[in-house]
Amino acid sequence: MMQIGFLGLGVGLGAGAAAALLFASVTSGTLLSIPLFYLAPLPIMIAALGWSHWSALIAAVLASGAIALFFGSTFFYAFLAGAGLPAWWLGYLTMLARPAEHRGNDAMPAALDWYPPGRLVVWAAVLGALIVLSAFPYFGSDAATFRATMHDTLAQMLRINTGDVGATTAGRLRNPSRLIDFLVIAIPPAAAVLATITNVVNLWLAGRVVKFSGRLTRPWPAIAEMTFPRLTAVALAISVVLSFIDGLVGIAAGVVAASLLMAYGVLGFAVLHSITIGIKSRAFLLAGVFAAVIVFGWPVLVLCLLGLIDIAFDLRTRAARRRGPPARL
Repeated sequence: MMQIGFLGLGVGLGAGAAAALLFASVTSGTLLSIPLFYLAPLPIMIAALGWSHWSALIAAVLASGAIALFFGSTFFYAFLAGAGLPAWWLGYLTMLARPAEHRGNDAMPAALDWYPPGRLVVWAAVLGALIVLSAFPYFGSDAATFRATMHDTLAQMLRINTGDVGATTAGRLRNPSRLIDFLVIAIPPAAAVLATITNVVNLWLAGRVVKFSGRLTRPWPAIAEMTFPRLTAVALAISVVLSFIDGLVGIAAGVVAASLLMAYGVLGFAVLHSITIGIKSRAFLLAGVFAAVIVFGWPVLVLCLLGLIDIAFDLRTRAARRRGPPARL
């Protein structure tokens, strides 16, 4: 503990308390509690980026313990695996750096190569998939049990009695059982997408907060230039193919495919930022695309496609060649 100092320890305790309060806010049942719930990893990431990953680890464990104290031991593992440890790991990776390659000038100070932003996005997707997959044992060890347990859970949550068409909710739905069957299929990949977005957004917010405070020691990365490891596309292709297999393997592969596809949606945003440089209406275009994704959701699929196309055809390099070198003043 003494290695991080009393300030780092205090930051970890404060961040853990803040994370626990944000997570517990969902019990209020208000509309505002939903975004606050998804911001629960933010204090842990701020502790990692602004102080040290040890402070973030203390925050993750403390928040999990506080949640277990008030809500039970099940929520200890739920928060630790679903928010605490992923937030700590992303914060740890963000601040990783190594000495840059020697450039032949001994007079120049040693530069650092920081962990690439593209790999951080891929890790956010991997962690998003792992968060969802870690909940699979709760629903069953085979596909039939998994679907049946999830079906019953959703029916209880939605208070739908599929055998009684006279129920209040069922009376408003022509076929409530079919709706639940659809949700059983859609929820696992949708949850992976949401977890990936939550990881990316919280990491970006933590970086902006720590940068504004002046404690961010790494330079702000060039988001528009980020790239993914080549194996990411291979992993996406394999997971898509495996998702067509019947059984729990197919369901798990669909979760991985959804999270990695969302990562390519983030890459699509980066590509769009790059290829629109020099366009007069660039700010309006980017704001419109962002608003369309927030409001409608489905335009993110176009961004996913844009990210995949960039992998194959290097759209950003082609756009830079067309623009030519920057004009000299």
